[in-house]
Amino acid sequence: MKRREFVKKTAAGLTALAAARQAPAAGKAAKYRVAVIGRTGRGNYGHGLAPVWKEIDQATVVAVADEHAQGRAQMAKQLDAPKAYADYREMLAKERPQIVSVAPRWLDCHRDMVLACAEFGSHVFLEKPMCRTLEEADEMIAALERKKLKLAIAHQTRYSPTVERVRELIAAGKLGDVLELRGRGKEDRRGGGEDLMVLGTHIMDLMRLIGGDAAWCFARVWENGKPVTKKEVRDGNEGIGPLAGDEIHATYRHDGRIMGYFSTHRTRHGAASRFGLTIYGSKGIVTLTTGSMPAVWFVEDPSWQPGRTKAPWTQVTTAGLGKPEPLEDTGHARLGNKLLVLDLIRAIETDTQPKGSAYDGRAALEMILATYESHRRNAPVKLPLAERRHPLTLL
Repeated sequence: MKRREFVKKTAAGLTALAAARQAPAAGKAAKYRVAVIGRTGRGNYGHGLAPVWKEIDQATVVAVADEHAQGRAQMAKQLDAPKAYADYREMLAKERPQIVSVAPRWLDCHRDMVLACAEFGSHVFLEKPMCRTLEEADEMIAALERKKLKLAIAHQTRYSPTVERVRELIAAGKLGDVLELRGRGKEDRRGGGEDLMVLGTHIMDLMRLIGGDAAWCFARVWENGKPVTKKEVRDGNEGIGPLAGDEIHATYRHDGRIMGYFSTHRTRHGAASRFGLTIYGSKGIVTLTTGSMPAVWFVEDPSWQPGRTKAPWTQVTTAGLGKPEPLEDTGHARLGNKLLVLDLIRAIETDTQPKGSAYDGRAALEMILATYESHRRNAPVKLPLAERRHPLTLL
């Protein structure tokens, strides 16, 4: 991607993040009625989607819903919520919250919970991945659009100030033209299909953030060294839906000359150590992990062989290239969640989309499911996918 093109594409996103970071002072007087939906033992409350609201001056938690009595009581106490419900639909009907955290990690409930929020006029903060199928994602987005509601997806890395610095480096031409994006999953016991769905969603979102939308995908899915067939399809853990493969390799074409690659397998060595994204430019390389404050390193070396050229690696912090880190690392998702919900409030007040919207959540899911559709057809597939059903159900 050329520098001028990247500057145009990043300007709006950087402005939105700056606005989100300033939001506590700008909108302190406004109070949003917030509710939280969890499912203790079946997805719980996700990665910090409930406690974040205690840090937001513009919001007050009015109720919690959880079918599990003990979990419900504990979360209501933690959030100082005056009401607690076993049935989230009853909570929505009686409390009419303006914003709802749909917090469970498990995917089997996301569609129903988001549709219920839309029915009662609530904006949504949703745990990732968005849902199980593109059919579900389309249905969720249609329901939100009918009521002109916003949904923010919990891709916290998208909101990281460190990633903002990376985008500024790219916009300034420090990396040259972006040529390749290489992502890998955690490749632990979940390596393959579960890794792709649960953790690949973060990498796909970052690939889109840096490289733009994917135009096509070509992928192969393997199980025990052989191409996956219908008999290898299984129900995934945690309500994920159909899964297959212990080894997946996918190629994407993004904007301009940018090629994207994602791989995952059940590794023998180094599980989780390669999880993240590497950005290869015509002038150098950036490596980054995920989270609110990911580890990010840059090397200015067009050969991509810093060991041979002796080019030094320099850390990128929230302050910039080679500068000391001024912020305390507050945990896996705390800073990202705070920036995320502040940006959701900004989007509500300005009738614009959140920086990580329902459309971004669906696009990341589409890149994931495109791997199975390409494998099924044994050919590259165009995105958006024409087939909205889950590809593994069609093998």
